[in-house]
Amino acid sequence: QVRLAESGGGSVQAGGSLRLSCAVSGSIGAGYCLGWFRLAPGKEREGVATIRVDGPTNYADSVKGRFTISQDNAKTTLFLQMNSLKPEDTAMYYCAAEPGVWPKTCANRAYTYWGQGSQVTVSS
Repeated sequence: QVRLAESGGGSVQAGGSLRLSCAVSGSIGAGYCLGWFRLAPGKEREGVATIRVDGPTNYADSVKGRFTISQDNAKTTLFLQMNSLKPEDTAMYYCAAEPGVWPKTCANRAYTYWGQGSQVTVSS
């Protein structure tokens, strides 16, 4: 069982920055994928960024160069640093975990465990 808890969302003007955090606890195992996803009204859920336990990352084209996914050294917290935010980044952001895996890429795969979500609102 893995537990995830997001924090750090809020409201910001376009061009601003926010950092989301996701506390990861439970039995995630030696190999795993972690990811950030977002859901905006009227749109499908979008994979924003993923990271494998040993560091390789993937990003959606819409956020490349602006967002950075990372973990702390203890690997108990997942971060999403969001810079140069745009109104179209407005969404509920969720962290997700898939334990017990070591795939070639953590992108485009199913995730079993999800956090409760954190709202990010970017005004123009």
